[in-house]
Amino acid sequence: MIWINFLHLYQPGNTEDRFIRDAVEKSYDKIISALEKNPRAKFTLNISGCLLLRMDNLGYGNLMGRIRALVEKGQIELTGSASYHPLLPLIPKNEAIDQIKENERILLEYFNYKPRGFFSPEMAYSPKLSKLIKTLGYKWLILDEISASEPLRGVSACEDRASGLKIIFRSRAISQTFVPDTLLGSADKNSNKAIITATDGELYGLRHIDPDGKLESLLESADYQTKTVSEFLDKTLARPVSLRESTWESDEDELKNGMPFALWYNKNNAIHKDLWRLARMAHKTIKTFRDDNNYGWAKWHYARGVASCMFWWASGKDFRNVFGPVAWNPDEIERGANDLIRSIRTLADEKAKPAKLKAEKLYAKIRYNIWKKHWTN
Repeated sequence: MIWINFLHLYQPGNTEDRFIRDAVEKSYDKIISALEKNPRAKFTLNISGCLLLRMDNLGYGNLMGRIRALVEKGQIELTGSASYHPLLPLIPKNEAIDQIKENERILLEYFNYKPRGFFSPEMAYSPKLSKLIKTLGYKWLILDEISASEPLRGVSACEDRASGLKIIFRSRAISQTFVPDTLLGSADKNSNKAIITATDGELYGLRHIDPDGKLESLLESADYQTKTVSEFLDKTLARPVSLRESTWESDEDELKNGMPFALWYNKNNAIHKDLWRLARMAHKTIKTFRDDNNYGWAKWHYARGVASCMFWWASGKDFRNVFGPVAWNPDEIERGANDLIRSIRTLADEKAKPAKLKAEKLYAKIRYNIWKKHWTN
């Protein structure tokens, strides 16, 4: 069996050091060690630019050097993405371009690498975004199978009619398990079938301890051959398919109700609506004061503030069936909102004062409603 394993390594740019250390020491080091012990094994990784900056700052240069060595050996393929992990279809085009290009600069600095493929945070897809990614020079995009607007019938790769990008689809059912367990128990292990899985890198070690070393057993098994996404797509015929707005967490009911990004923007979620109002306010204010002495800091806070995490933690959805938590955490929502308000507060121009006062009023309302919901429910 052919296994194409895509891993997404990400921690928010504004998170506490201890969370990054946990992810690095319990998950990322485990993944890299497994690849080093199995020279035939190959994975495709997305490592968010903001995570790489924090890892460097926290002294994980050795691990980053080991990743670079595996990249140079061809065992790791890296993808492009947006540096601070925003939901790209929901943010302004100029901000999306800025973050994608910043991520490219970070990959070039640390790994001397220019990626062919692209990972849109949360596998968020829209036709406009796909066309933008194509114009920026990328060749393929990885999506969840729910993104196809027609039955795939076993097809794992296609060409997006909207943009011409090649698309590879992950199997959601297998990706929502502990993948090594599922594959080692598969009845098809001796076939030439290709299985595409895509998970957070934190699944290995941080969320699932794997005391029996199932990942290592899978990589050592003669029944499995691993390939990078690009290797697989280079030898796979891709028929044109129409795609629909979606993410790797979308469900059919949400798509039918016109809410493809419901975990991050739910029109029935008052906190979501106000957070996006604050985000739009911040973007407009920063754009107005682009000549401000603190413009760079304002952009930095804004990028951290529109990361997908704040909106995800405000959704309230239960993920305990897929090794995750209930998506509600007032501290994490506040953390993102704090960066958004600071993006406006940091501007030095006195002419920004009316915008600041308007934003402070909305920010106070958001904080009150977060904690009111928390203590009520």
